Amino acid sequence: MEKTKVTIQAAVDASMEKVWETWTEPKHIIHWNSASDDWHSPSAMNDLKPGGKFSYRMEAKDGSEGFDFTGTYDEVVPYEKISYTMDDDRRVWTTFTERDGKVFIESIFEAENTFPVEMQKEGWQSILNRYKAYTESQNE
Repeated sequence: MEKTKVTIQAAVDASMEKVWETWTEPKHIIHWNSASDDWHSPSAMNDLKPGGKFSYRMEAKDGSEGFDFTGTYDEVVPYEKISYTMDDDRRVWTTFTERDGKVFIESIFEAENTFPVEMQKEGWQSILNRYKAYTESQNE
């Protein structure tokens, strides 16, 4: 069965180097990887290479629930693209394109079947929006 693919996008007003750093380094990931203010990522591990694994802990700040967002990298082309397969066998493709002094990020992910697709898109877009705000707040 073909999985539904969902696209999210953002234009980040920062250098490609800063965008790549804040996207891939755990010391940054823990600051932006949540969909809302009542969630956070207390820890992140990232082995950014084909076959490398990642694991980002996502938890409600009140401790009521949480999960590990985990997967394996399929392709990593620095400053251009990252693709990975989540541990539930869904795929994600992210591209980074520099244009007009900004970095355009586009992620396409395969939706899961538990929650409505629109809810998933809103959650992933919210995380990307938090990423954009965090990265733009970092001094170059």
